[in-house]
Amino acid sequence: MMKVALGFDTSCYTTSAAAINQQGEVVAFARKLLPVEAGQRGLRQSEAVFAHVRQIPQVMRDLQQQLKPLEAQIVAVCVSERPCDGEDSYMPVFTVGLGHATTAAALLNVPLYTTTHQRGHIAAGMIGNQPLKQPHLALHISGGTTDLLLCSEEKIDLLGASLDLHAGQLVDRIGVSLGMGFPAGPALEQLALSCTEASQALIPCSMEKGDLSCHLSGAETKVLQLMKAEKISREQAALEVFDLLGRTISRMLLAGSQKTGAKQALVVGGVASSMLLRRMIAMRLKKARHPLQVVFGDPRYSADNAAGVAAIGMQQYLKENQ
Repeated sequence: MMKVALGFDTSCYTTSAAAINQQGEVVAFARKLLPVEAGQRGLRQSEAVFAHVRQIPQVMRDLQQQLKPLEAQIVAVCVSERPCDGEDSYMPVFTVGLGHATTAAALLNVPLYTTTHQRGHIAAGMIGNQPLKQPHLALHISGGTTDLLLCSEEKIDLLGASLDLHAGQLVDRIGVSLGMGFPAGPALEQLALSCTEASQALIPCSMEKGDLSCHLSGAETKVLQLMKAEKISREQAALEVFDLLGRTISRMLLAGSQKTGAKQALVVGGVASSMLLRRMIAMRLKKARHPLQVVFGDPRYSADNAAGVAAIGMQQYLKENQ
């Protein structure tokens, strides 16, 4: 019988659950975006908590339908209980997943493991990839995070971050201003790809701490000013946003490698699912002629999801039952 670990993740964007087998393969995966009204740029925590409470039964039914023909044995449950490492890391949305995971583990009489949303993203990025050398860099880019990290088997150290807007916030704010739904990443990327002109780097990078950290709020102001003055088209605006992110992220990665000596970097998070952005980052690093090897996760598991959380659960279960 196939043994699997369940993973739960209730983030600010998505209700999700997944199951991973002993070989580290995703055998079941279900997710549902939180509903956001047109023109809005997200939900308040109280609204997101209520949305998770309503959505998690459907997500679990979807997962159960995928697991049923496999006759899988659930041997562990894992859940993201907070955004990232640190005692002061907390968001109410994660209590929904924690409550359901605790109940499931108790009813199944299996161990319950807890992790963080960020660690789940890093683990999801490794699904289908070869193990990275320790220590390695990780760049987590999403609506709530733009963190440059140094990862080892023992701990995760924060090297740098956005000091105002996060990468996903910039994308969503520009997208919503153009009439797109939230989250706006996929729609803004398609608009950028439709631009017939090359990017002109109209938005300057704003870096701090030797390129380890950045500012992105000024970029939002600049893009909106250019559009209001009709100096750039909608398509150009979208392309310039991705171009700025490509330049900024590349500089952060190179600075992290130079500071730590790390030769490999994993780029994860919802913003990292953009194939356009991936190409831009690869192009910038190639142009810099730096030996840093950058690895991206499977796009299916780049946006908020529970696959990495389930993977962490299975890894812990196997470690305790060797």
